[in-house]
Amino acid sequence: MKYISVAETAKKWNISERSVRNYCAQGRVPDAFLTGKTWNIPENAKKPERANKRVKSPRTLLDILQEEKAKKYSGGIYHKTQIELTYNSNHMEGSKLTHDQTRYIFETNTIGMENEVFNVDDIIETANHFRCIDLIIDNAKVTLTEKFIKNIHLILKNGTSDSRKDWFAVGNYKRVPNEVGGMATASPEEVSTKMKVLLGEYARKNEITFEDILDFHVKFERIHPFQDGNGRVGRIIVFRECLKNRIAPVIIEDTRKAEYYECLNVAQQQEEYEKLFSFFKSEQEEYKKLMEGVVVPVSEVKPKKYGTTNLDSCTEIRDTETQEKERMRNEKKNSRSYVSSLVCFYISSWMWRKQNNRK
Repeated sequence: MKYISVAETAKKWNISERSVRNYCAQGRVPDAFLTGKTWNIPENAKKPERANKRVKSPRTLLDILQEEKAKKYSGGIYHKTQIELTYNSNHMEGSKLTHDQTRYIFETNTIGMENEVFNVDDIIETANHFRCIDLIIDNAKVTLTEKFIKNIHLILKNGTSDSRKDWFAVGNYKRVPNEVGGMATASPEEVSTKMKVLLGEYARKNEITFEDILDFHVKFERIHPFQDGNGRVGRIIVFRECLKNRIAPVIIEDTRKAEYYECLNVAQQQEEYEKLFSFFKSEQEEYKKLMEGVVVPVSEVKPKKYGTTNLDSCTEIRDTETQEKERMRNEKKNSRSYVSSLVCFYISSWMWRKQNNRK
């Protein structure tokens, strides 16, 4: 075996002579040896890799959703998630828009309806739901707080007929008692305290599991903190927490609504979670089918630990809320509000089609 000097090796590897000596002293150059104070290095020795070289982490579902959202990529998992989650969650709450109409709104920001009567709230809440999904994708790693949850509700119900009712609090907890399925929920006076306790318990968990997310969902729906929109906000939170903790997300299909409510009711009243867990696991498998070809083994990757929110994250969510409130103020100042514009547009379109049909 032929040996070369430190100076020759440094030139060959394009590094300093000191670095070569350090590599040798650390035993990272096989077969290198000292003669007195001089290192003898095999001519064919390879340069060791730097110990602090960053290993590229696998792309997660969240990475792909953020990338496709930024690039406005059509046909990918972001596109499918927006349509499937929005259609199913809204339909469970009474929306009459079809799957195709939901897809059309997302893809074109318009809606085509001929000889149909439609509820403007269905259209507004569909567009708002798309924005809620964008919010949780952009802020998936932010700590789950009351402020963040209220912001989801603010976006979801903004511009709806409910938002024009004096007693309806958009982006804030309910002012009037409500119930779900004949079952009493937390009173308006209890909501804030119960939400703080729930979020505190959730934040203290060292590693969030799928079971922890379901437990949060059950307790959140039992509190029912908002006047309306609790189911959709709750399901958005479930999806977001799965993304944050690298767990395959869930989209509950409208066709299984009765089964979902039954399992949720059993978990709330009897504290029996087995049926609910089994139900969510089956829906989780359905979402995995949507991910085919995306190449992200989300359920097999060890969850990251996200501690308390850093200053940047706090600023990020505050900025999001500030922008949203500013946008709402601007809409109120505008002579043609968001709702009025929609109504005028659809009425004009209907009248134009009607005139053309007469011709």
